[in-house]
Amino acid sequence: MQAKLQVLLRQCLSSSIEMNTILITGASSGFGFATAEHFLEQGWRVIALARREEKLLSLSAKEGQLIVVPCDVRDAKGLEEKLTPILETTSLDCLFNNAGLALEKVSVEDGNLDLWKTMIETNIQGLLYVSRLVIPYLKKQKQGTIINVSSIAGREAYDGGNVYGATKAAVALLSKSMRIELAPYGIKVSDIAPGAADTEFSLVRFHQDEKKAKQVYIGYTPLMAQDIANVVWFLCNLPPHVCIQEMVVMPTAQPEAKVVFKKN
Repeated sequence: MQAKLQVLLRQCLSSSIEMNTILITGASSGFGFATAEHFLEQGWRVIALARREEKLLSLSAKEGQLIVVPCDVRDAKGLEEKLTPILETTSLDCLFNNAGLALEKVSVEDGNLDLWKTMIETNIQGLLYVSRLVIPYLKKQKQGTIINVSSIAGREAYDGGNVYGATKAAVALLSKSMRIELAPYGIKVSDIAPGAADTEFSLVRFHQDEKKAKQVYIGYTPLMAQDIANVVWFLCNLPPHVCIQEMVVMPTAQPEAKVVFKKN
């Protein structure tokens, strides 16, 4: 497995073909995987970062198109060791800060400290660790796009969504701060806030309980991973002078976080 990863990296870094390049965190499933597939189909180079190597290697890519980075966004040292050589030799057009998760849906008093820690470290610190590494290279280029994934849960509170919602509210505010800091360098920062989406999200939240996860999406059509991939593609291909700062993307049946119209 490691030998195959090294070959992929050498092929990409030695490629003389000029390609637009996107770095995607959480690229092994859901929004991240769908976005990686979409950009690869459009001829972009994709730097795919996630913990699950086998999932990353299942992406459909031509030679020189895919750089696989098996790493946890919570691992600041590992990120620096693995991303720095790539960033030093590859021009980057877009960073898609997608890695994130929700764990359980309970009251604060019933909350699990370890699960809180995992959400905070992944959703907030992980985004910061990756952004901190990438931003200096985008500033040197004086161009680029950063797309962060918050959530409708970071804008509208709902029962049991306390810590997860708080981490996503932090992402929304961080996006605003980053936008102010980076605008002088011609760098755009966008925040996508999705509503209910049928990915691995609920499966992870409910600890692989498939029955419980499926119940979340019964009776209406939720967002699909490809819907967000289409949004990311749109944001990355706007004219340089146009920055869509925030996008709330909801299923038609979900006008608010706590309101979902289901068919009988």
